[in-house]
Amino acid sequence: MSNVLKAIKGMNDILPGSVPRKDKLPDSALWQWFETTVRSVLGRYGYQYLLTPIVESTALFVRGLGEVTDIVEKEMYSFTDSMNGDQLTLRPEATAGIVRAMVEHNALYNGPLRLWTLGPMFRHERPQKGRYRQFNQLDVEALGFAGPDVDAELILMVRSLWRELGLVEGQHVRLELNSLGQPAERQAHRAALIAYFEAHADQLDEDARRRLHSNPLRILDTKNPAMQALVEGAPQLMDFLGPETLAHFDGVRAVLDAAGLAYRVNPRLVRGMDYYNLTVFEWVTDQLGSQGTVCGGGRYDGLFEQLGGKPAPAVGFGLGIERLLLLIQELGLPVPDSAPAAYAVIGDAAALPQAMLALESLRAAGVAVQMHAGGGSMKSQFKKADASGARYALVFGADELAQGMVALKPLRDAAATQTLKPLADVAGWAHELRKP
Repeated sequence: MSNVLKAIKGMNDILPGSVPRKDKLPDSALWQWFETTVRSVLGRYGYQYLLTPIVESTALFVRGLGEVTDIVEKEMYSFTDSMNGDQLTLRPEATAGIVRAMVEHNALYNGPLRLWTLGPMFRHERPQKGRYRQFNQLDVEALGFAGPDVDAELILMVRSLWRELGLVEGQHVRLELNSLGQPAERQAHRAALIAYFEAHADQLDEDARRRLHSNPLRILDTKNPAMQALVEGAPQLMDFLGPETLAHFDGVRAVLDAAGLAYRVNPRLVRGMDYYNLTVFEWVTDQLGSQGTVCGGGRYDGLFEQLGGKPAPAVGFGLGIERLLLLIQELGLPVPDSAPAAYAVIGDAAALPQAMLALESLRAAGVAVQMHAGGGSMKSQFKKADASGARYALVFGADELAQGMVALKPLRDAAATQTLKPLADVAGWAHELRKP
């Protein structure tokens, strides 16, 4: 019997592409590329980075997400702190923790904020393709802004991210949009839903019967195929929305229309947390089977007050990173090459001091260079150089060093010839290695 310890089911290692593995999880180079792209896009929109704890009070999520939600009822990793008996939970999503931080630090005192974070979330559910028990999420929030302009800005910002990543809206991903209205409008809709589902009680599954009076809106989000026809016939929230709510929704749509962004109004789109109001949206794909949502969010104007703070409007979204990177892999989209520009082949130990000095100069000039370590024949080193994906080999042989030179050997262009470069002027030729 093996005594090798393994990762917990549904919690995965993100490894370099050079490490062989049986699954098809994205390698760490793809993650780095994604994170770099995110920082660039969000920075252009004026969003600032923050970090919040992975562990929070269980009460934060019960109060913030709603007691009668799948996350709180079934999926949270909660435990009792053995030191003081506090009830704690590994965060299942990021928004509640960010709002808690804003309330605790009175962060909106000087005005609205645009924020983002990125990191692991935890939900105890059945692992499947693109859905894990520890998953990573990009979370973006615009806090203190009440108008539909910022709702639309967030959606357009996601489109900008898609384009940077090579995804085409309408082809690889598509936008669905809805309005959940305000509390009084939802209450009227809620009463109509209860009456409707009570009249069809014999068609409700166990989850729906349990939620009928506590949270009937969640029934609309059922994944049970046997209930889809019943749900399709239920009263629609859109019929209960007042003029102000419709004006807000029309304001969002007007910006998206002007920007040429196609979308579908989906009256059954409700999202999985109770804190949403007004605009909600999802970016979905047909490329990942049943796990079609890659990004979703909306407005949650009541959450600040719900968590003990002063009332403040807010809107945001979450993006599942594993699912998105799997989509990029499924589509075979081109991603930047993470290989070094050059691989240093070192003839013998006597060449090491000069070689390392030259390599440090190249790195200081912005060139990615991988040095061979551990000795070995020139033939074996060239094999490693080729396997690294580098465009060039830097050959520090005895003959080259005697002339104060290093040989620059192209590895990807058979027609190109090897040249000698002076070690005394590394900065003068470093730019040649940076060329694509």
